[in-house]
Amino acid sequence: MQEASRLILGLRAAGWNEKDINDFILYIETGDEQYKPQLIKGNQKA
Repeated sequence: MQEASRLILGLRAAGWNEKDINDFILYIETGDEQYKPQLIKGNQKA
C-alpha cells in the first residue's frame, strides 16, 4: 500500500488532478483504453 500512496502523492506533486489520478489508476489496473492518459498540449503529462 505504501507504493500506491507514493504514486498518488507523486502525481499530485506533478500537478495531476484527482480525476486524472483515478483514471490513471483504473488504466493500470484494468488496461481499459478509455482511462489511458492523454497528452495535453503545453503539459508534460502523457
